[in-house]
Amino acid sequence: MISIDRFLSDEQDPKAVEKVIGKLNDLLTNGEELLYLAVQKKPAVNLLPDSIAISNKRIFYCEPGNLGLTMNFKDISWKSIKEVSFKEEFFGSKFICVPQHGENIVTEFIPKVQARKLHQAANQQLEEYKEMLRQQKLEENRATASPISFNAQPVAEIPAYEPAPEPEQPVIQIAEVVEEAEDETTLKLRKLKTLYDKHLITQEEYEAKKATILDSL
Repeated sequence: MISIDRFLSDEQDPKAVEKVIGKLNDLLTNGEELLYLAVQKKPAVNLLPDSIAISNKRIFYCEPGNLGLTMNFKDISWKSIKEVSFKEEFFGSKFICVPQHGENIVTEFIPKVQARKLHQAANQQLEEYKEMLRQQKLEENRATASPISFNAQPVAEIPAYEPAPEPEQPVIQIAEVVEEAEDETTLKLRKLKTLYDKHLITQEEYEAKKATILDSL
């Protein structure tokens, strides 16, 4: 059973707190803990105030119905919340919950001190949830990163490297060749071919000069 004493620190309505805590006892799941509870304080009649409770898993919206005979509960988990804020006004504050999808949830006439602490508790839980998501994402990225895969088959031992012996060069018997001195015509043709190979003359020029040299024989 949850003690209501720690939820009366900021002038919350004791009767409203007692009624809400009595119902929330049956709604909390394993490992879920109530952190703060704020109660409306309407400027005129405050017989049926709404309450907002913060747990480490979600936000509870508690609305009395049937003239206080019943209590309606709505909850929204941290994964479904984009951000929370509050706005101080002349009569208390507005506590605003912005969901990931759908319209904003606005609760008016929350006493200013309670609204600040409500926002602080809610914002802290929201940041902790976002940090948990970031850590999970990092773990997933590490797990799905492609490591260098090695073949699991046994690898045969590689012998120490030994340089391959150089192939024996075949012995070529070189007969002595007595070259005759190149005559003047051969020298001209060789020089002409060199000019053509170096692209210093065109093929047409090469063929024409070659024919001229040969005609002079």
